[in-house]
Formats: sequence, structure tokens, C-alpha cells
Amino acid sequence: MKARAAILRASPAPAPYNLTEPLSVEEVELDAPGPNEVLIKIDVAGICHSDLSVIDGTRHRPLPMALGHEAAGHILVIGDDVSSVRQGDRVVTTFLPRCGSCAACLSTTPRPCLPGTQANTRGELLGGGRRITSRHGPVHHHLGVSAFATHAIVDERSLVRVDPDVPPDVAALLGCAVLTGGGALLNAARPENGETITVVGLGGIGMAAALVAIALGYTVYGVDRLGPKRSTAAALGLTRAFDPDEAREANHTSDIVIEAVGRATALETAIDLTAAGGRTVTVGLPSPTERAAISPLDLTTQSRSIIGSYLGSSHPARDIPRYVELWRSGRLPIERLVTHRNTLDQINDAVEELRTGTGIRHIITP
Repeated sequence: MKARAAILRASPAPAPYNLTEPLSVEEVELDAPGPNEVLIKIDVAGICHSDLSVIDGTRHRPLPMALGHEAAGHILVIGDDVSSVRQGDRVVTTFLPRCGSCAACLSTTPRPCLPGTQANTRGELLGGGRRITSRHGPVHHHLGVSAFATHAIVDERSLVRVDPDVPPDVAALLGCAVLTGGGALLNAARPENGETITVVGLGGIGMAAALVAIALGYTVYGVDRLGPKRSTAAALGLTRAFDPDEAREANHTSDIVIEAVGRATALETAIDLTAAGGRTVTVGLPSPTERAAISPLDLTTQSRSIIGSYLGSSHPARDIPRYVELWRSGRLPIERLVTHRNTLDQINDAVEELRTGTGIRHIITP
């Protein structure tokens, strides 16, 4: 069937993106869904730094690629052997499919699915191959989703069904921002009663981590260089939001510090702000060439830990329903993370706003 999708053809792309327009919204042809695949209509998609990192060349992906990975939609057509969802279901996309049978999927520890990771690296769906064609030829999938589009072919193992009462804006953010930020807290850090939490980087993922912590009754602080984001954090219930230098000067520390920026300097800040016996959890995705300076002596003598967490160390089918229940109870106001709305044709304006740090989460509607 015919659809429209935002395609990246060259990376790194020069900024400002609202002028250089690295994403071209093009008419594409989608194959019929194959085994274990479905056709979904995209209701909304969120823009994340994982999208920006492909545009600016921080993350190397095969091109051309239809970007976007955080989305909510509903199922129009089901392929053969689909068992977890039905036609008409509202679904959340997740950016790392789980095959369910590899050693990582069968492990009791949170490890990324190996076949899912390999498929993402190739720009393919979990079942192998590509399902998008433009007038110039085949187009790669972004993280198994390609959500900056009107429609998408997605493997069912990249989807989690949610009930119809969950609005599209909330549902979309469950699949990346909340799953990653909340999971970094609950699955990686595993807070105990009375522990304090600091989030370094108050974008969509960082603020989602903070909101989940607040929902569960923890005292939460924030750190960000941008004053408007610190103000937003205060309005959303954080106890205090610091500039990084201000936090160091105040000798501020927490038992758990979550780094959600994707820069080596931010990780260094997070480590500096971690109390003795505490855990630093890093979820940001810096350039592969970046290196952080740490003190091994401090790690040992202060019994501190550094934990890497990809997709919030999550099992989406298990974790997303938990966040939905927190949202239903009124304790997790996910919709307050949405600060900007753009149409698909305004995608480059939205990406530029993300690059410059404007707002928390940008929503794209087809």
C-alpha cells in the first residue's frame, strides 16, 4: 500500500535542520505484512535523541532510512502467524524487539535480544529484510519501526497492546521515554525505601524517570544546563533542579543518579553526584568515540557502582502495563511531558527544536 514517510538519505546532516531539511517526506510503497508482521496506522510519534543521533551522525545506520521509533497506532492488517495482537488493537511500538528464544531473552538478567539488535543494526525487521520502497529504491527501517510516517509494517514482537482508554500521546511515550527512563530506575537502579534520586538531563527520558520516581514516592532532584528545563522540572514536582556546576558547588549527592544526556561529560557529572554506596545508571547514547574520566579509587573506596541500561533494562510486555496503571491512578502524568506538536510535514522544524533543547517531548501527527 502507499504511505508517506520521513526519509534520511545522508548523514551527518548539517544544522540548522529547519533550513537544511535532512528529512524528506516522501510517498513510499509498503509491502503486505509477512509472517508475524502487521500493518499499523500511526496515530502519533514522539521524537527522541535516538532519531537525532542518526541525523547528526552520532549513531551510524544504513541509509536511506525512514526514521522514528517511539509511536502509538492501531492495527489495520495482520499477517500470518500473528498471535499477540488483533486487528483494531491500539499498540505501542518498542525499539528493540525480543525474539523470545535467544540466550538474552531467556536470561533472568536484563540483556538486549541478540537477533533484535542485529536486525536493528542492519535496518531490517526482526523477520529479516525491508518492507519499504521509495521511487529511488528500498528504504531501511529505523529500530524496527520507522514511525515518522502515516503507516508502518512492524513485527508483532516490536509491539505491545494497550487498552483503548490510553490516549495516543500517552501510549507513544510509553514505548521509549517512559520505558527507558522508568526502567533505568526500576530495573537497573532498583531503589530502596528512603533513597534519594537525581536525574542528570531533563529531556523526555530524564523527566520520565523523574516522574516515575515521584509517582512511587521518592525524593527527586534534577540537573540540566538549560534554565527552562529546570523550571519545567520544578513545575512537575522535582524537589530542586540544579545547573551542573551549581550541583557540584552545593556538594549535592544522591543514592541513585540517572544520566540521560548521552555525553561523556554528563556521565562524569552523574558519577560525581553519586553518594557513597550509590549507583550511577547511564541510559544516554553518546558518540562511540567519546570517553569519560572516572576515579577507580573512588568506586572502590566508596563502594559505588556504574550500571549501563539500554531500553531501561526492560521487558516491554511486562513493564508497560505497570506504567499504564500508574497513569490511570493519576500518579504518573505522562501527558505533561508533551510540550510541542508538529505535523509530519514539519518534521525538520521539530528535529531542530529537539537539537537546540527546546521543550521536553515533541509529538508528530501524520
